[in-house]
Amino acid sequence: MKVSDYIVSYLESRGVECVFEMSGGMIAHLLDSLQQSGKIGVVSMHHEQAAAFAAEAVGRMTGVPGVAMATSGPGAINLLTGIGSCYFDSSPAVFITGQVNRNEQKGERAIRQLGFQETDIVPMALPITKAAWRVREPEEIPSMLEEAFALATEKRPGPVLLDIPMDVQRAEISIESPEEKQRASEGDSEIDEETWQSLFSQLEDAKRPLILVGGGVSSARASKLFRSFVRKLRIPVVNSLMAVDALPFDEPLRVGMIGSYGNRWANLAIGRADFLLVLGSRLDVRQTGAQAESFKGERVIFHVDCESGEINNRVTGCRAIVSGLREFLSAALSITAEREFAERKEWRDEIDALRRAWPDTNELADAPGINPNVLMHQLSACSTRAAAYVVDVGQHQMWAAQSLEVGGNQRFLTSGGMGSMGFALPAAIGAAFAASSQPIVLIAGDGGFQSNIQELQTVAHHRLPVKMVILNNGCHGMVRQFQESYFESRYQSTLWGYSAPDFAEVAGAYKIPARSVEDEKETEEALRWLWADPSEPALLQVVIDTYANAYPKIAFGSPMTEMEPFAKPTEMEST
Repeated sequence: MKVSDYIVSYLESRGVECVFEMSGGMIAHLLDSLQQSGKIGVVSMHHEQAAAFAAEAVGRMTGVPGVAMATSGPGAINLLTGIGSCYFDSSPAVFITGQVNRNEQKGERAIRQLGFQETDIVPMALPITKAAWRVREPEEIPSMLEEAFALATEKRPGPVLLDIPMDVQRAEISIESPEEKQRASEGDSEIDEETWQSLFSQLEDAKRPLILVGGGVSSARASKLFRSFVRKLRIPVVNSLMAVDALPFDEPLRVGMIGSYGNRWANLAIGRADFLLVLGSRLDVRQTGAQAESFKGERVIFHVDCESGEINNRVTGCRAIVSGLREFLSAALSITAEREFAERKEWRDEIDALRRAWPDTNELADAPGINPNVLMHQLSACSTRAAAYVVDVGQHQMWAAQSLEVGGNQRFLTSGGMGSMGFALPAAIGAAFAASSQPIVLIAGDGGFQSNIQELQTVAHHRLPVKMVILNNGCHGMVRQFQESYFESRYQSTLWGYSAPDFAEVAGAYKIPARSVEDEKETEEALRWLWADPSEPALLQVVIDTYANAYPKIAFGSPMTEMEPFAKPTEMEST
């Protein structure tokens, strides 16, 4: 069997339904094998970074590693941002890069390059992958593929890269076609009895307990277990940016998002809590603010994570529980099966009072034009058929996370750790393929959307049901807000020297239906237009005020309960 044929057969056996790529000479054998087989969809993107983001979205939506391919040299290097995004946000993915023939590689020669486009991608990828390997012999392929898919999904998921020379791809190997593989079942929890007793004893003693859930719950494919656990314990839940979809918006125990741009009432609730159970959240500076000691305070914190290094990293004094979240939640539900937990009505009423006092739609009540938080609620009301909201990076990301009403069967995908502008359009394409016929809502800013705008052709080519909402404020809003705070409103390269096109006209060039709206009285009708045909792509440009800021925002250097615009930063943040 030809090696490239074996690779395609292996991908089929692992349930891979589509591969994202941009063509190049060093993956020509793989592309031909994919076409000859015809069992896996081949999605030709228009930039390798976009192929990587699309693969990431598939991995996050399905749990099956997303697969992207690129040719050697510039193709492989262009994958790196998306590979890093998978690594930081724990998304399972396998990346396959073509490499020049082995006899064209420089080896130990004291030269920069021998073969055309020869580039050693493996050492570049190593810091942002769970593993990156050069394939040296055709016979290595079966075991390397097996190990790559196992690594991508086990424990904390992430990306794996295989770099395969062209002459290896076309070699013949004597091996049977791979059989369909099943993911190994999770093992039992190894948490000791004393830890369980301490956890539930201190939880029952707490007057104002909270659960903080992070993206680790989705990465562990443990969302259903998590929801059962929360309802069993009857504890209010705050979420990080990466866990907006951990609970449905209408779940009574859902409080809201915490962090730098968190819902004001959620940050205030964190400040008042006397017990915190952290599940799959890194407690980084965007979640806690700069004052890690203030975040810890006198409260009891139990921190559950599959990686011990994430616990007591910034926020110290936490009780560590090193465990996969599926194992932890399964064991916890078993242990508590016969127990009843207090409702703590006074605590929940206190949180509800904070929510009523500080509604998200009032944060920009005085801003002219369309209120972004109001827009997100309106968009949610029209988008109940969507399988996912895919959100880019910038101010719109914060407004979406603050105010979207994500349903129980909907996903919220965004770029967290990498924070890469340009994520949303290709990721929405990946999500659309993963969700089959269900539509996807894309939310982006004008800056981020331009970063991978070429993928409008991919949407148009496949007539993907992606509903694109572009918040156009004519600037790079988040950094412009940063310049307003720290650089006396000198807006170099965010407003001064920056421009954006009319995205409705751009979409028209791709034959995608599009329109614009800038009057708040017309937004509801415009959103109904967006959804006129759920099976077709459409783009709505929403013009908002250039100087609208994302509020609330932790006043950097202060505790997370002190938020702009009422409090002012005392230190300069990184972004």
